[in-house]
Amino acid sequence: MKNTSVTIAGVELKNPVMTASGTFGSGEEYSEFVDLSRLGAVVTKGVANVPWPGNPTPRIAEVYGGMLNAIGLQNPGIDVFVSRDIPFLKQYDTKIVVNVCGRTAEDYVEVVERLSGEPVDLLEINISCPNVKEGGIAFGQDPKAVEAITKAVKAKAKQPIIMKLSPNVADITVMAKAAEAGGADALSLINTLTGMKIDIHKRTFALANKTGGLSGPAVKPVAVRMVYQTARAVKLPIIGMGGILTADDAIEFLLAGATAVAVGTANFHDPYATVRIAEGIGRYMDRYGIEDIRELIGAVR
Repeated sequence: MKNTSVTIAGVELKNPVMTASGTFGSGEEYSEFVDLSRLGAVVTKGVANVPWPGNPTPRIAEVYGGMLNAIGLQNPGIDVFVSRDIPFLKQYDTKIVVNVCGRTAEDYVEVVERLSGEPVDLLEINISCPNVKEGGIAFGQDPKAVEAITKAVKAKAKQPIIMKLSPNVADITVMAKAAEAGGADALSLINTLTGMKIDIHKRTFALANKTGGLSGPAVKPVAVRMVYQTARAVKLPIIGMGGILTADDAIEFLLAGATAVAVGTANFHDPYATVRIAEGIGRYMDRYGIEDIRELIGAVR
Protein backbone atom coordinates (compact mmCIF):
# COMPACT_ATOMS: atom_id res chain seq x y z
CA MET A 1 0.00 0.00 0.00
CA LYS A 2 1.46 3.36 -1.00
CA ASN A 3 2.09 6.07 1.56
CA THR A 4 0.96 9.59 0.55
CA SER A 5 1.35 11.22 3.98
CA VAL A 6 3.81 14.04 4.60
CA THR A 7 4.84 15.85 7.77
CA ILE A 8 5.24 19.60 8.21
CA ALA A 9 6.65 20.79 11.54
CA GLY A 10 5.43 17.67 13.30
CA VAL A 11 1.93 17.83 11.79
CA GLU A 12 1.08 14.85 9.59
CA LEU A 13 -1.05 15.41 6.49
CA LYS A 14 -2.73 12.40 4.84
CA ASN A 15 -1.58 13.73 1.46
CA PRO A 16 0.43 16.76 0.33
CA VAL A 17 -2.48 18.69 -1.22
CA MET A 18 -3.69 21.83 0.53
CA THR A 19 -5.79 24.80 -0.53
CA ALA A 20 -4.11 28.17 -1.08
CA SER A 21 -5.22 30.99 1.17
CA GLY A 22 -7.78 33.37 -0.29
CA THR A 23 -9.00 30.95 -2.97
CA PHE A 24 -11.12 28.60 -0.88
CA GLY A 25 -12.73 30.85 1.73
CA SER A 26 -12.67 28.79 4.89
CA GLY A 27 -13.96 25.72 3.07
CA GLU A 28 -17.70 26.06 3.51
CA GLU A 29 -18.56 27.27 0.01
CA TYR A 30 -16.52 24.46 -1.54
CA SER A 31 -17.76 21.71 0.75
CA GLU A 32 -20.69 20.87 -1.56
CA PHE A 33 -18.16 20.02 -4.30
CA VAL A 34 -15.19 18.72 -2.33
CA ASP A 35 -15.09 16.28 0.59
CA LEU A 36 -12.69 18.32 2.72
CA SER A 37 -11.66 15.13 4.52
CA ARG A 38 -9.87 14.06 1.34
CA LEU A 39 -7.46 17.00 1.52
CA GLY A 40 -4.20 17.11 3.44
CA ALA A 41 -5.17 20.50 4.87
CA VAL A 42 -7.49 23.44 4.36
CA VAL A 43 -5.74 26.82 4.46
CA THR A 44 -8.17 29.57 5.40
CA LYS A 45 -8.56 33.01 3.91
CA GLY A 46 -6.44 35.61 5.69
CA VAL A 47 -7.64 36.49 9.19
CA ALA A 48 -6.87 39.84 10.85
CA ASN A 49 -7.40 41.13 14.38
CA VAL A 50 -10.30 43.32 13.20
CA PRO A 51 -12.56 43.17 10.11
CA TRP A 52 -10.95 44.50 6.92
CA PRO A 53 -13.16 45.92 4.14
CA GLY A 54 -10.61 45.24 1.39
CA ASN A 55 -9.84 47.37 -1.65
CA PRO A 56 -12.32 49.27 -3.84
CA THR A 57 -13.75 47.51 -6.92
CA PRO A 58 -13.02 46.41 -9.59
CA ARG A 59 -10.49 44.15 -7.91
CA ILE A 60 -10.20 41.08 -10.15
CA ALA A 61 -9.10 40.97 -13.80
CA GLU A 62 -8.43 38.07 -16.13
CA VAL A 63 -5.08 38.02 -17.94
CA TYR A 64 -3.30 35.56 -20.23
CA GLY A 65 -2.49 32.44 -18.24
CA GLY A 66 -4.05 33.60 -15.01
CA MET A 67 -5.64 36.47 -13.14
CA LEU A 68 -4.87 39.62 -11.21
CA ASN A 69 -6.43 40.26 -7.84
CA ALA A 70 -6.38 43.25 -5.53
CA ILE A 71 -8.91 42.02 -2.98
CA GLY A 72 -6.97 43.65 -0.17
CA LEU A 73 -7.43 40.77 2.29
CA GLN A 74 -11.09 41.50 2.96
CA ASN A 75 -12.10 39.41 5.99
CA PRO A 76 -14.57 39.51 8.88
CA GLY A 77 -11.89 39.43 11.58
CA ILE A 78 -10.77 36.94 14.20
CA ASP A 79 -13.95 37.02 16.34
CA VAL A 80 -16.19 35.81 13.50
CA PHE A 81 -13.54 33.34 12.34
CA VAL A 82 -13.28 31.69 15.75
CA SER A 83 -17.04 31.47 16.30
CA ARG A 84 -18.05 30.43 12.76
CA ASP A 85 -15.24 28.96 10.68
CA ILE A 86 -13.26 26.80 13.10
CA PRO A 87 -16.34 24.82 14.26
CA PHE A 88 -17.26 24.22 10.60
CA LEU A 89 -13.80 22.91 9.68
CA LYS A 90 -13.60 20.69 12.77
CA GLN A 91 -16.36 18.54 11.26
CA TYR A 92 -13.84 17.19 8.74
CA ASP A 93 -10.85 14.88 9.01
CA THR A 94 -8.33 17.37 7.66
CA LYS A 95 -5.72 19.67 9.13
CA ILE A 96 -6.56 23.34 9.64
CA VAL A 97 -4.03 26.00 8.64
CA VAL A 98 -4.99 29.57 9.54
CA ASN A 99 -3.58 32.31 7.34
CA VAL A 100 -2.82 35.36 9.50
CA CYS A 101 -2.51 38.89 8.12
CA GLY A 102 -1.76 42.20 9.75
CA ARG A 103 -0.64 45.76 9.19
CA THR A 104 1.76 45.88 12.15
CA ALA A 105 3.70 43.32 14.21
CA GLU A 106 1.20 43.89 17.02
CA ASP A 107 -1.70 42.95 14.69
CA TYR A 108 -0.11 39.61 13.83
CA VAL A 109 0.74 38.83 17.43
CA GLU A 110 -2.79 39.64 18.59
CA VAL A 111 -4.29 37.13 16.13
CA VAL A 112 -1.70 34.48 16.98
CA GLU A 113 -2.44 34.88 20.69
CA ARG A 114 -6.17 34.61 20.06
CA LEU A 115 -5.58 31.33 18.21
CA SER A 116 -3.32 29.85 20.89
CA GLY A 117 -6.18 27.99 22.57
CA GLU A 118 -8.05 27.09 19.38
CA PRO A 119 -8.02 23.62 17.76
CA VAL A 120 -6.03 24.60 14.66
CA ASP A 121 -2.89 22.82 13.49
CA LEU A 122 -0.62 25.36 11.79
CA LEU A 123 -0.43 29.13 11.31
CA GLU A 124 0.57 30.61 7.95
CA ILE A 125 1.85 34.15 8.44
CA ASN A 126 1.18 36.26 5.36
CA ILE A 127 3.97 38.83 5.23
CA SER A 128 3.90 39.12 1.48
CA CYS A 129 0.59 40.15 -0.02
CA PRO A 130 1.55 42.72 -2.66
CA ASN A 131 -1.80 44.50 -2.87
CA VAL A 132 -2.08 45.85 0.66
CA LYS A 133 -0.80 49.38 0.93
CA GLU A 134 0.41 49.11 4.51
CA GLY A 135 2.21 46.42 6.45
CA GLY A 136 2.56 43.31 4.32
CA ILE A 137 4.69 44.59 1.46
CA ALA A 138 7.30 46.09 3.81
CA PHE A 139 7.58 42.97 5.96
CA GLY A 140 7.97 40.64 3.00
CA GLN A 141 10.57 42.62 1.09
CA ASP A 142 13.06 43.46 3.87
CA PRO A 143 15.05 40.56 5.35
CA LYS A 144 15.48 42.33 8.69
CA ALA A 145 11.72 42.82 8.90
CA VAL A 146 11.11 39.19 7.90
CA GLU A 147 13.33 37.97 10.72
CA ALA A 148 11.83 40.40 13.24
CA ILE A 149 8.20 39.55 12.50
CA THR A 150 9.01 35.84 12.51
CA LYS A 151 10.61 36.16 15.96
CA ALA A 152 7.72 38.21 17.31
CA VAL A 153 5.11 35.71 16.12
CA LYS A 154 7.13 32.65 17.13
CA ALA A 155 7.49 33.99 20.66
CA LYS A 156 3.70 33.94 21.14
CA ALA A 157 2.54 31.12 18.86
CA LYS A 158 1.37 27.83 20.35
CA GLN A 159 1.12 26.20 16.90
CA PRO A 160 4.01 25.83 14.42
CA ILE A 161 4.36 28.82 12.10
CA ILE A 162 4.73 28.86 8.32
CA MET A 163 6.10 32.09 6.88
CA LYS A 164 4.57 32.88 3.47
CA LEU A 165 7.21 34.54 1.31
CA SER A 166 6.84 37.18 -1.38
CA PRO A 167 8.38 36.53 -4.81
CA ASN A 168 8.69 40.28 -5.39
CA VAL A 169 12.30 40.37 -4.21
CA ALA A 170 15.75 40.19 -5.82
CA ASP A 171 16.74 36.93 -4.06
CA ILE A 172 14.14 34.66 -2.47
CA THR A 173 16.80 32.73 -0.54
CA VAL A 174 17.73 35.85 1.46
CA MET A 175 14.15 36.09 2.71
CA ALA A 176 13.98 32.35 3.38
CA LYS A 177 17.15 32.45 5.45
CA ALA A 178 15.81 35.46 7.38
CA ALA A 179 12.62 33.55 8.22
CA GLU A 180 14.68 30.53 9.26
CA ALA A 181 16.86 32.73 11.48
CA GLY A 182 13.71 34.14 13.08
CA GLY A 183 12.54 30.67 14.08
CA ALA A 184 10.07 29.75 11.35
CA ASP A 185 8.93 26.10 11.37
CA ALA A 186 8.13 26.01 7.63
CA LEU A 187 7.86 28.24 4.57
CA SER A 188 5.23 28.65 1.88
CA LEU A 189 5.98 30.15 -1.51
CA ILE A 190 5.25 31.80 -3.73
CA ASN A 191 2.66 34.44 -3.09
CA THR A 192 1.49 36.42 -6.11
CA LEU A 193 3.75 38.45 -8.40
CA THR A 194 2.88 42.13 -8.73
CA GLY A 195 1.21 42.90 -12.06
CA MET A 196 -0.91 45.43 -13.90
CA LYS A 197 -3.53 45.47 -16.67
CA ILE A 198 -4.78 48.48 -18.58
CA ASP A 199 -8.12 48.65 -20.40
CA ILE A 200 -7.19 50.22 -23.73
CA HIS A 201 -10.80 51.09 -24.60
CA LYS A 202 -11.53 52.93 -21.35
CA ARG A 203 -7.91 54.08 -21.09
CA THR A 204 -7.82 53.25 -17.43
CA PHE A 205 -6.56 50.57 -15.08
CA ALA A 206 -8.44 47.27 -15.00
CA LEU A 207 -8.11 47.26 -11.20
CA ALA A 208 -9.09 50.18 -8.99
CA ASN A 209 -5.87 49.51 -7.03
CA LYS A 210 -3.87 49.90 -10.30
CA THR A 211 -1.68 46.90 -9.43
CA GLY A 212 -2.66 43.44 -8.24
CA GLY A 213 -1.29 39.99 -7.53
CA LEU A 214 -0.70 37.80 -10.58
CA SER A 215 -1.56 34.12 -10.06
CA GLY A 216 -2.31 31.11 -12.22
CA PRO A 217 -0.31 29.02 -14.71
CA ALA A 218 1.72 32.02 -15.91
CA VAL A 219 3.62 32.15 -12.60
CA LYS A 220 4.38 28.43 -12.24
CA PRO A 221 7.88 28.38 -13.79
CA VAL A 222 8.92 31.22 -11.47
CA ALA A 223 7.42 29.42 -8.48
CA VAL A 224 9.11 26.10 -9.26
CA ARG A 225 12.47 27.87 -9.62
CA MET A 226 12.07 29.69 -6.31
CA VAL A 227 11.02 26.52 -4.46
CA TYR A 228 14.06 24.73 -5.88
CA GLN A 229 16.41 27.53 -4.78
CA THR A 230 14.84 27.82 -1.34
CA ALA A 231 14.91 24.08 -0.68
CA ARG A 232 18.68 24.20 -1.13
CA ALA A 233 19.18 27.32 0.99
CA VAL A 234 17.31 26.34 4.18
CA LYS A 235 16.47 23.21 6.16
CA LEU A 236 12.78 24.02 6.61
CA PRO A 237 9.89 22.14 4.96
CA ILE A 238 8.34 24.06 2.08
CA ILE A 239 4.76 24.31 0.85
CA GLY A 240 4.99 25.06 -2.87
CA MET A 241 2.34 27.00 -4.77
CA GLY A 242 1.87 29.07 -7.88
CA GLY A 243 -0.11 28.00 -10.92
CA ILE A 244 -0.83 24.39 -9.96
CA LEU A 245 -3.65 23.11 -12.19
CA THR A 246 -2.86 19.40 -12.47
CA ALA A 247 -1.20 16.56 -10.61
CA ASP A 248 1.76 16.91 -12.98
CA ASP A 249 2.19 20.52 -11.81
CA ALA A 250 2.07 19.45 -8.16
CA ILE A 251 4.66 16.71 -8.74
CA GLU A 252 7.02 19.27 -10.29
CA PHE A 253 6.95 21.19 -7.01
CA LEU A 254 7.59 18.04 -4.97
CA LEU A 255 10.56 17.11 -7.16
CA ALA A 256 11.90 20.66 -6.77
CA GLY A 257 11.90 20.25 -2.99
CA ALA A 258 8.41 21.06 -1.68
CA THR A 259 7.01 18.78 1.03
CA ALA A 260 3.42 19.81 0.23
CA VAL A 261 1.59 21.94 -2.33
CA ALA A 262 -1.24 24.44 -2.24
CA VAL A 263 -3.80 24.82 -5.02
CA GLY A 264 -5.20 28.32 -5.54
CA THR A 265 -6.42 29.91 -8.76
CA ALA A 266 -7.43 26.49 -10.17
CA ASN A 267 -10.25 26.36 -7.60
CA PHE A 268 -12.01 29.27 -9.32
CA HIS A 269 -12.60 27.47 -12.61
CA ASP A 270 -12.66 23.89 -11.26
CA PRO A 271 -14.01 23.49 -7.73
CA TYR A 272 -12.95 19.83 -7.80
CA ALA A 273 -9.30 20.70 -8.58
CA THR A 274 -7.81 19.81 -5.19
CA VAL A 275 -9.27 16.30 -5.03
CA ARG A 276 -8.50 15.71 -8.71
CA ILE A 277 -4.86 16.64 -8.09
CA ALA A 278 -4.60 14.43 -4.98
CA GLU A 279 -5.98 11.48 -6.96
CA GLY A 280 -3.60 12.20 -9.85
CA ILE A 281 -0.58 12.11 -7.54
CA GLY A 282 -1.68 8.64 -6.42
CA ARG A 283 -1.93 7.47 -10.03
CA TYR A 284 1.54 8.84 -10.78
CA MET A 285 2.94 6.89 -7.83
CA ASP A 286 1.26 3.72 -9.11
CA ARG A 287 2.57 4.28 -12.62
CA TYR A 288 6.18 4.62 -11.50
CA GLY A 289 6.07 2.10 -8.65
CA ILE A 290 6.63 4.71 -5.93
CA GLU A 291 5.59 3.34 -2.54
CA ASP A 292 6.32 6.43 -0.42
CA ILE A 293 5.68 9.97 -1.62
CA ARG A 294 8.70 11.14 0.32
CA GLU A 295 10.85 9.51 -2.37
CA LEU A 296 9.76 12.35 -4.67
CA ILE A 297 10.52 15.29 -2.37
CA GLY A 298 13.61 17.08 -3.63
CA ALA A 299 14.50 14.18 -5.94
CA VAL A 300 15.68 16.51 -8.70
CA ARG A 301 19.12 17.83 -7.85
